[in-house]
Amino acid sequence: MKLVMSFARIYESLYSEANKRQKGNQYLKANETTYTFEDVWTRDHGMLELIQKSKNISKYEVPVILLGESGVGKEVFAQSIHNYSERKGNFVGINCGAIPTELLESELFGYEKGAFTGAKGNGKTGLIEHASGGTLFLDEIESMTLNAQVKLLRVLSTKSLIRIGGVKPIPVDLRIIASTKDDLLERSKDGSFREDLYYRLNVIVLSIPPLR
Repeated sequence: MKLVMSFARIYESLYSEANKRQKGNQYLKANETTYTFEDVWTRDHGMLELIQKSKNISKYEVPVILLGESGVGKEVFAQSIHNYSERKGNFVGINCGAIPTELLESELFGYEKGAFTGAKGNGKTGLIEHASGGTLFLDEIESMTLNAQVKLLRVLSTKSLIRIGGVKPIPVDLRIIASTKDDLLERSKDGSFREDLYYRLNVIVLSIPPLR
């Protein structure tokens, strides 16, 4: 009983801290579609080809992995792909590496009333629901917990989700754009990233060259 109470207090404390961070927009990037391909200034032939390829794939309803070092503009490409596509819903992004791992699932999938200590009275709509009809951008997806990966894979397979503490499937229609600096196939081999999720996401990979 003491262990349960202790965990509840830790979770409540973490959730309170996460709400403070969310107000400061340290990991949440919802509905910020300020970038388009016109914001990418370059004369590099390879980058120009990448922009054209990104425009071409924008129209297709398939997942995209943006691969590149930190700071190369992966989110610029994610927003540009969304803005160039025909999806009318929200662009919702989350930095999987910045949010506490204990809270990632509640942010992504939402929760029902009374799902855990510290939960809002009426529950909460998750970011996946907010992105339905639009694009969900998962920045630093290599940092996502294995449990969250399992749930994300189910969302992609069933086109629905179940909130934490809920039982009713909620239909969702979204496009996933994930970004990473790691080789996800190698991560799947060492067990830190699910192989089945990797192959589900690995439809189109855009490698963004380093700025140097």
